[in-house]
Amino acid sequence: MQPITEEFIRRIPKTDLHVHLDGSLRLSTLIELAKQRKLELPSFSEDGLNQLVFKSHYRDLNEYLSGFQWTVAVMQDPESLERVAYELAIDNAEEGVRYLEVRFAPQLNMHETLGFEEVMHAVDRGLRRARDTLNRDLPAGMPPFEYGIIVCAMRFFTAEFSRYYRELFEVHRYSDPAEVTQYASMEAAKATVKLRRESDVQVVGFDLAGAERGHPAAIHERAFGYVHRGFLNKTVHAGEAYGPESIFQAITKLHADRIGHGLHLFNEELLGIESPEDRRRYVRNLVDFIANNRTTIEVCLTSNLQTSPDIQTPQQHSLGQMLAQNLSLTFCTDNRLVSHTTVTNEILLALQHFDISPRQLKNIIIYGFKRSFFYRPYPEKRRYVRSVINYYESLEREFSIKDR
Repeated sequence: MQPITEEFIRRIPKTDLHVHLDGSLRLSTLIELAKQRKLELPSFSEDGLNQLVFKSHYRDLNEYLSGFQWTVAVMQDPESLERVAYELAIDNAEEGVRYLEVRFAPQLNMHETLGFEEVMHAVDRGLRRARDTLNRDLPAGMPPFEYGIIVCAMRFFTAEFSRYYRELFEVHRYSDPAEVTQYASMEAAKATVKLRRESDVQVVGFDLAGAERGHPAAIHERAFGYVHRGFLNKTVHAGEAYGPESIFQAITKLHADRIGHGLHLFNEELLGIESPEDRRRYVRNLVDFIANNRTTIEVCLTSNLQTSPDIQTPQQHSLGQMLAQNLSLTFCTDNRLVSHTTVTNEILLALQHFDISPRQLKNIIIYGFKRSFFYRPYPEKRRYVRSVINYYESLEREFSIKDR
C-alpha cells in the first residue's frame, strides 16, 4: 500500500463547507481594491499586512476577527463582491475542491445604495461565472464544480460594523442592544427565505457567526425558527470560543444541521455544572446525540490553533476525540486569507498529527459531499455524490491506495 501523498490529497475531490467570503480574499486583490477605492490599510504590501493584520498566531478569537474590518471595507460594491467570489471559487478548484459553500453576512456589505438582493446577486454571479468556466472542459470522470451560499446572521455587532448596522441602531435608538441584534437576525432570515423562494440565487443555508462568548445563540431563536419553517438548512458557529452548552443551544434552539468548529465539544470545564459526574454525563449525552443524528462538525484545525492559546499542539485539538467517537466531520478552512490555509493543508495537517486510515479519510471526504446543503433536488445530489465516489476510487487505484 502506498502512503497518502500531498499530490493525492490535492487531486481527490474535496469540499469546503465552512469558508467565509470576507476572510478569504487574495491578498493582492485586497490591496488593489483598497487603492482603487482610496481606502487606507495598515500596509499596502503583502508582507506588511501579514505582519500587522493577517498573522500566523492571534491572542484570541477577537483579534483574529479584527482583520475583517479591512476586507469588508473593500467589499461595498457589486463589482468587488463578484470579483472576490469568482476568485475564491477559482482558487478552490485549483486545489481540487469540487463543492464549495461560501458564507458571509450581507448586512456587513449593505448600505443606502446596495441592498440585500444586490449583494447576494453579485456574489452569486461571481460563483456562477467561475462554475461555468470550470465546468466547460472537464477531464473524463471529474465531478463538476458546484457551489452554495450561506447567509450569516451576527451574534453580536456594533454601529461601527457597517453602515447598515449604524442605521439600524439609529432607527431603534430606544431598544436594548440585544433587541436590535434580534431585529437584524430576523430581517436577514426573512430576506434569505424570500430570496430563495423568488430567485435562482443559490442560497442554501443560514448561519450564526461572530463572537461567541457572552452572546448566546438563544437570542436568535426566532430568526432560526423562521428559516427552519422556510425549509432552509442551518449551520451554527458553536463550541469555537465557548463550551458544550453553546453547541447544545445551537442544536436544540436553532435546529442546527451542522456545527461550525465544535472545538470545545468535550470540554467539561467550560460547563456551568458543579458536579464532575454530571459534567461527564452531560458531555457524553451530547456527543451521543450528535453522533446518532449525524450532525456534521465543520472542523477548522488551523483557525482553532490560531485563536485558542490553550491549544499548544495540533494533537491537543479535539479532532482525536471526534474520530474516536466516529462523529460525522469534514475538514474546512474557515478563512483562507486570515488563516493562510487551504483545504489540502487542513487535510495534511490532520494526517500528520492524527491516526487516520485511508478508509477514514475517504469517509470524511465523502461526508463533506453527503452533508452539504446541495442546491438542487435530492436525487441530483445522490447522483453527484456517486460521481464523487467513483472519481475518488479511480484515484485510489491510480495511487495504489488501499481502502482499509
